[in-house]
Amino acid sequence: MILLNFSHPFTQEHIAQVESLAGHKMERVIEVHSQIDPQQPLAPQVVALADAAGLTPAEWQSAPLLVVPPSLNFIAVVLLAELHGRCGYFPAHLRIRLIPGSLPPQYEVAEVLNLQAVREEARRRR
Repeated sequence: MILLNFSHPFTQEHIAQVESLAGHKMERVIEVHSQIDPQQPLAPQVVALADAAGLTPAEWQSAPLLVVPPSLNFIAVVLLAELHGRCGYFPAHLRIRLIPGSLPPQYEVAEVLNLQAVREEARRRR
């Protein structure tokens, strides 16, 4: 799998958690800095974020991807639309959570979210 991380940097411990949850080895981890200029239009900046991942069109469409979305909600929703357009489906996402009481703040991998399955199930409720 290819991990596309648009959030906090991942440690080796995080990678081990992801591999355990996903049941796959991480082929590579691509860290993408997701800072934006709030005074500029968002969509072109998100396109640049996706481009910064450096994947080919074939990789977007066929490589097993796992995405850690940016924490800023506006970036995350636009990125989700961009990735769906590039992949042709909703790639799986990771939910990261703060470890309670950790000082300094530390994060752990909470779960793998199969967004395509969520979409398919939602279609049954139309």
